[in-house]
Amino acid sequence: MGLLPIFLMLLSFCGGLITALDSITSSVFVKDSETVSSNNSAFKLGFFSPQNTTDRYVGIWHVFNSKVTWVANKNQPLQDSSGVITISEDKNLVLLNGTKRIFWSSNVSNKASSSTAQLLNSGNLVLIDQTGKTLWESFQHPGDAEYSNLAISAHQKIGSSRKNPSERKLAYTRRTNKVGEQKVQENCDTYNYCGTYGICDSSKSPTCNCLKGFEPRNIDEWNNQNWTSGCVRRASLQCASDGGKDDWFLELQMTNNPKNSTPSFVSEDTCRNQCLKNCNCTAYAYVSSFSCMYWTGNLTGIVRLSSGGINLYVRQAYSEHGRKKKDFKVVITVTVTVGVIIIAISAYILKMCTAKYSARKKERNAKLLLKKEENPLGDLKIAKLEKLPLFDFRILATATNNFRIANKLGRGGFGLVYKGELQDGQEIAVKRLSRTSKQGLEEFMNEVVVISKLQHRNLVRLLGCCIEGEEKMLVYEYMPNKSLDAFIYDPVKKKALDWKNRLNIIKGIARGLLYLHRDSRLKIIHRDLKPSNILLDAQLNPKISDFGLARIFECSEDEGNTRRVVGTYGYMSPEYAMEGLFSEKSDVFSFGVLLFEIISGRKNTSICDHEHSLNLLELAWKLWNEENIESLIDSEISDPDYVNDIVRCIHIGFLCVQEHARDRPSMGTVNSMLNNHIVNLPPSCQPAYIQRRVVTNAESSQQSNRSCSVNSVTLTNMQGR
Repeated sequence: MGLLPIFLMLLSFCGGLITALDSITSSVFVKDSETVSSNNSAFKLGFFSPQNTTDRYVGIWHVFNSKVTWVANKNQPLQDSSGVITISEDKNLVLLNGTKRIFWSSNVSNKASSSTAQLLNSGNLVLIDQTGKTLWESFQHPGDAEYSNLAISAHQKIGSSRKNPSERKLAYTRRTNKVGEQKVQENCDTYNYCGTYGICDSSKSPTCNCLKGFEPRNIDEWNNQNWTSGCVRRASLQCASDGGKDDWFLELQMTNNPKNSTPSFVSEDTCRNQCLKNCNCTAYAYVSSFSCMYWTGNLTGIVRLSSGGINLYVRQAYSEHGRKKKDFKVVITVTVTVGVIIIAISAYILKMCTAKYSARKKERNAKLLLKKEENPLGDLKIAKLEKLPLFDFRILATATNNFRIANKLGRGGFGLVYKGELQDGQEIAVKRLSRTSKQGLEEFMNEVVVISKLQHRNLVRLLGCCIEGEEKMLVYEYMPNKSLDAFIYDPVKKKALDWKNRLNIIKGIARGLLYLHRDSRLKIIHRDLKPSNILLDAQLNPKISDFGLARIFECSEDEGNTRRVVGTYGYMSPEYAMEGLFSEKSDVFSFGVLLFEIISGRKNTSICDHEHSLNLLELAWKLWNEENIESLIDSEISDPDYVNDIVRCIHIGFLCVQEHARDRPSMGTVNSMLNNHIVNLPPSCQPAYIQRRVVTNAESSQQSNRSCSVNSVTLTNMQGR
């Protein structure tokens, strides 16, 4: 190990010892024969006896002239040398005698777990808690300094000051180094050594100088180092209250406290303003957390200290400030202008670099995602990904509390959906592609392409996505009421859905589908419309979600064909489920099933354990023909005032679920029917699947165990017939 590290370690160790000398803790106390020194060795705290008495007091005194600046127990002196200064159990600084009787206490109420008393370089004794907060300070109690004109008795025994040999040597070295300073200091201790408005500084030659804005009263005497005549102002003050321009204040740091001050317990700003408004006020000072001090008339006995002291503000004429103020404004203007230019250029460069990096990152991730995929839409997918906001995985992990199970909103073929909250407080829903999912990658890209630019109040909004490594996530606006199925199938929650709410939901879904089919730039077929894909916001307004199975048509196209039938049985139109044909009429069929479920509060289950079982559409048709359709209506909305409107919606539902696509109305027509723009409805016909079920049941009446799916199952990879 080299000498420098060893030296630094020793210096650090010694520094710790020196710092410790200025403090009192519950385990480090001060006996009558000991003292505590400020870090600059200018002040001491300990026990003393004034001249002509043996009474013992605790106080603070200046080391160089032994002048007492503060006394603790002025009204209750100790009669012997058994006193101890320590921290009590209630974390106050206390003075105890030999029988543990309290002779003085800082007497503050606090809930600190620990506290420390420290003598500062300014001579201020402070009591602080474990966080550094000041609980009490001697400067706040100047009334205790009535003995400030006293000096420590010549026979006073200061004691060992609790220093070990190395500490005593360090203190001796400090005293030796200050011998010269203590002597040109003796001159500054002479009252008014430099006269009025002269400042005495023992570190400079000559020792006395006039304050800024002042000049020697007698230049010949001043040049001969006879400074008692002092200094006078070069320019007269023009008090603003007399109609003149504002005077200003010159700051003098680390000065003594000149004689004849007037205290006032006000804030620092008020201290300055009151002095400025008082034309007789020639200076002011503000001791932090202590008080404001004013001086009127000529200032005398100003001394510059080597450390500590106060900041004295001396009143100056406006004319003395003019040149300095002008130069200062020029410097500030130039500095600010140059700074703004530099910041603007730096910000522009940073923005350009960040934008280029972000663009390259988006393009790289998009291409990596698509390089192994069939891409029938050409570069459209990449273009969409580049324009969509990209979220960092770390941000989404933090927002969802590392994808905690408590944040889970639901699960689908794509993967899990989590609730999250961004740093700005925005709530989001994060759909995370499961690594084990056999579906999802194509649906992920499809959803980005389909809804990244769609804007409609009844469509859920995609906020962005995340593509990092194997992670692929979609970020949506959060819907606090989750999905429609959580309400209409729940015997408790569905009570919140009266007929007005349900009709609003029906109309909202219809408007959203109309936008997809007719009003967006491209015709979009959803292909998986069901209650779990209808989200509800805080006001129960519906928003269509989950566009992973959606398909885009050109405006001139009306129908598509696929060999991969995907969707949910019970909501599929017959031509799509059986032949793989889909069009906007496929969504119309799903809407019709959804309408029946909203009105009845029942699922369109397909239970076929025996030949007499009925799904929702069959039951509705049976009751319609029996003229008993009102029994299908959910009891929560069965109100005579609304029955006609509800039956009209059921009639519209029958028109939407016709066997043949050509017989079903478009979503434009459905919207007109729902809003009573079309008063007379076409006659209703038998819904799809009923005739098929009759034939199928007759053919399989001998089969007791026939498999059948329900509407909570999503089918994939079906081969159309």
